[in-house]
Amino acid sequence: MKHLSGLDSTFLYLETPETPMHVGGLNLFTLPEGYRGDFYEDVKAHVAGRMHLASVFTRKLALMPFELASPVWIEDDDIDLDYHVRRIVLPRPGTQAQLETYVGRLHSSLMDRSRPLWEFSVIEGLQDGRMAFYSKLHHAAIDGQAGVALANAILDVGPVPRTVKAPARRPTGKYQLGVAELLGAALSNQVAQYAKLAKLLPSAAQALKAAAGRAIAARRAARSGAAVAKPARNWQVGPRTPLNTAITNQRSYATLSLPFADIRRIGKPFEASVNDVVLAICSGALRRYLADLGGVPSKPLIAAVPVSLRAPGDTSANNQASMTLVNLNTHVADARDRLDAILAATAQMKAQLANTKSLLPTDFPTFGAPWLMSGVASLYGRSKLADRIPPIANVTISNVPGPQFPLYLAGARMSAYYPVSIVVHGIALNITVQSYNGSLDFGFTACRRALPDVRDLAVHTRESFDELLAIAATALEAAAAEDAAAASAAAAADTKSPAKTGKNAKRAPGKAGNAITRVAATAAKGAGKKAAPRKRVGARTPAKGAAPALAGTVAKASPPARKRVGSSRAATL
Repeated sequence: MKHLSGLDSTFLYLETPETPMHVGGLNLFTLPEGYRGDFYEDVKAHVAGRMHLASVFTRKLALMPFELASPVWIEDDDIDLDYHVRRIVLPRPGTQAQLETYVGRLHSSLMDRSRPLWEFSVIEGLQDGRMAFYSKLHHAAIDGQAGVALANAILDVGPVPRTVKAPARRPTGKYQLGVAELLGAALSNQVAQYAKLAKLLPSAAQALKAAAGRAIAARRAARSGAAVAKPARNWQVGPRTPLNTAITNQRSYATLSLPFADIRRIGKPFEASVNDVVLAICSGALRRYLADLGGVPSKPLIAAVPVSLRAPGDTSANNQASMTLVNLNTHVADARDRLDAILAATAQMKAQLANTKSLLPTDFPTFGAPWLMSGVASLYGRSKLADRIPPIANVTISNVPGPQFPLYLAGARMSAYYPVSIVVHGIALNITVQSYNGSLDFGFTACRRALPDVRDLAVHTRESFDELLAIAATALEAAAAEDAAAASAAAAADTKSPAKTGKNAKRAPGKAGNAITRVAATAAKGAGKKAAPRKRVGARTPAKGAAPALAGTVAKASPPARKRVGSSRAATL
């Protein structure tokens, strides 16, 4: 058996019929030229031969007696592939909109906890001849980065599936464990979890002391009249919008693909990361969407942003993530000013996270928590408190980095990688993006009652992207013109002071040397002075009294590495 961590278990306790806690993906595949087989049967056989490569395929839950503690994972020796891998045929004409609607329906239903918590659907009938593949996995079993490891199991980097070593014969496990065995395991796990928390206490105390020191220093600086940049307010209550309501179990879904190279092109002149650009694009889209619904709130929308706590190289199939808040500055009308404000907000978030990331626990004691948390979650939904209390966050936005090379399933080439995620009471919209093979693929998951027109939001996202791309192009042109003007001025200065040769050189010996001496003297005079910081391309001078915007950071390129399915950098924001 394997114990669920405290964080993994939480996704089980908070699940209700209105808030299913599974995640998934919608992939589009292009069949090989001249293909005459049955793709569904090929996929089922392919998965059957790879199930031993990922534990999520073969393990199921064993609940504790009276739900006194977290359940455990046990091996399931009776897996029904016909249940887990299904065939669906879209009605004609098989449009993308029909596919998205069907995926929304598939994502609405709860999973059977008596079986391993995964389901695959092969969807046929698309009018362009491609095949769709919808995957659904419970969040208790997997997070975004563990999903990348799962992709290693079933996907290949070439059209010919790699040879996989046959699984070793596993000993037959018990269908269910005994009461005494489960209670003993629960007790020992609780002791281990308390020990982990105790080890965090010294580090937590140091972090709190350092945070208090920084706060005191900032307050003293403000009292002394020193110039202190006003921080972006990430931790504030968001405005009430149509996105922030109690939800039903029905889902609407939409997709969008944007060129990944253009996303980087937007960030280049402003030194913005991919995550910064994604937040800026979503902010502009939400502003447009809310304007269509009657008006943009005067207060900024707040985004809940998942942050990975996973150590580099850790591919274990569990959850190692936390959540932070970022101010989307949707109340700022100008897109360029909005981007600058978002850069300041993400810079502050990264600084705060750097001091606390290592202290956020993913495993904690849960004795007595199952029935208590489940009851509270059910009461919160039935009472519709989400319709009355101010929202802590208005929308969830997540970015999962993926591979920048093509992947294949049973010989078919993947052409799109759209995420499908979770919405909860009070936050009826989730925007998750996945980078894949030169594209940034958006998945918009929403409560159908709150956002029946979620495809309109996808259209506004494209419009916001086009606006930022035009702003970036203007900034790059302005920078190029500035460099050209500087080069022309330098050339003109050289023309006015030509170097003397021949007779002139004899008449005025040493003048060139004297010029060199003067340059050297000037350089020597300036030595020791701090060089002026290099201006960000297209950077604006802040208005009088305004706080200077903080620039985001650009990740350094990693050295080339051996290709691996799903290889990516850490999903940090």
